Amino acid sequence: MTRSNIRSHTDLDVWQESIQFVTAVYDFTRRFPKEETHGLTSQLRRAAVSVPSNIAEGASRSSAKEYVRFLHLARGSLSELETQLRIADNLGFIDDVDKRVVSVVKLRKMISSLITSLERQSRIRSPVPGAWSPKSDV
Repeated sequence: MTRSNIRSHTDLDVWQESIQFVTAVYDFTRRFPKEETHGLTSQLRRAAVSVPSNIAEGASRSSAKEYVRFLHLARGSLSELETQLRIADNLGFIDDVDKRVVSVVKLRKMISSLITSLERQSRIRSPVPGAWSPKSDV
């Protein structure tokens, strides 16, 4: 999807992929032991839901700097997810941890690319006419 086609966070590939990942997390955590409902199951689900939620909230913010801050939060949630997946694997709750971690790594790369793109765009943009800049006091 080209940049000009993006009207909303729902148009972003990274948001769409993260929504799919949330669904997968809910699916495989249904098989966790019932005593984990308020433990690892809940932690995994909250971290997973946090990823697309932070992407969406950041996209609605008024500045690239704020957007990037929320993307960093989403990326942090992915690190939580990876840790929790490893713990679930060590406890024998999931068989396909490598498949799940590959998805986390893919999402992390997509978010990092979006961060880089937003930071690059915000540096290139010329300042608002009449706005203060460090050069205007020289």
